[in-house]
Amino acid sequence: MCDEWRVASDELSTMSTPKDKSAPSTQHSALSTSDTQHSVTDAARTRGLAYWDTPRNFTLWQRIQIAVLPRIAVLILNSIGWTLRWEREGTEHLQEVYKEGKRAILVCWHCCTFASTYYWKRRGIVVMSSQNFESECLARVLRKLGYGLARGSSSRGGLKALAEMARWLRNGKDAGFTVDGPRGPRYEVKPGPILLAKRTGDAVLCFHVSLQRKIQLNTWDRTQIPVPFSKAYILSAPPIYLARDANEDELKSKIAEMQRTLDDLREKAEDHWK
Repeated sequence: MCDEWRVASDELSTMSTPKDKSAPSTQHSALSTSDTQHSVTDAARTRGLAYWDTPRNFTLWQRIQIAVLPRIAVLILNSIGWTLRWEREGTEHLQEVYKEGKRAILVCWHCCTFASTYYWKRRGIVVMSSQNFESECLARVLRKLGYGLARGSSSRGGLKALAEMARWLRNGKDAGFTVDGPRGPRYEVKPGPILLAKRTGDAVLCFHVSLQRKIQLNTWDRTQIPVPFSKAYILSAPPIYLARDANEDELKSKIAEMQRTLDDLREKAEDHWK
């Protein structure tokens, strides 16, 4: 396993996660708690895994766009989303997770963002969002659709965001990742969901959304936009668990399992329409 994954795992376990007493309790553990949030190591900083809580300054034009564009995006997403005709397979796996007293760490590829955002809306799912201009626009969209936000990304603020997601998992909310985001490489997983599963005991639940009719954008992730009234097929896999005391080899094995699972789901789901 890469050194930065090991550093991230070690540092994540030391970060403070105070429990919200007003929130519903669950039957699983979260990150270790402490009164003081430990600073990350120099090694983590070097590898871009540390958190700098520095607010981003936007130009006047960017602030105008941030105020306007999310409203348009939500209108478009809802207008197309309500026309979709959904087919589902593997929905029982999520219910199995809940029956075990766990929460779900939902994982998919970045190309599924449009359809999956509509499908999972209004459930209070917490997702990671960085603080640049594009991410701020997306964050406004997600809030309007009922998502929670943990500020950070795989390249900036990742540890702080994972700690925040762990706190929300502990308090009864699910978490969500587009696991090859925010900028790729496409179809290559990042370890965040598995690190989070290790520290909380919750389940990684991989899924893929395939569209019968779609527009595929010429972006790094080949974003798929459904054609109105298209059929949409969501396929979910059995949950992936990782013990809190798992060693490095087990961690590496589960990351590879998540990669294989998402690859298999994508192949099977995309073949559904052939």
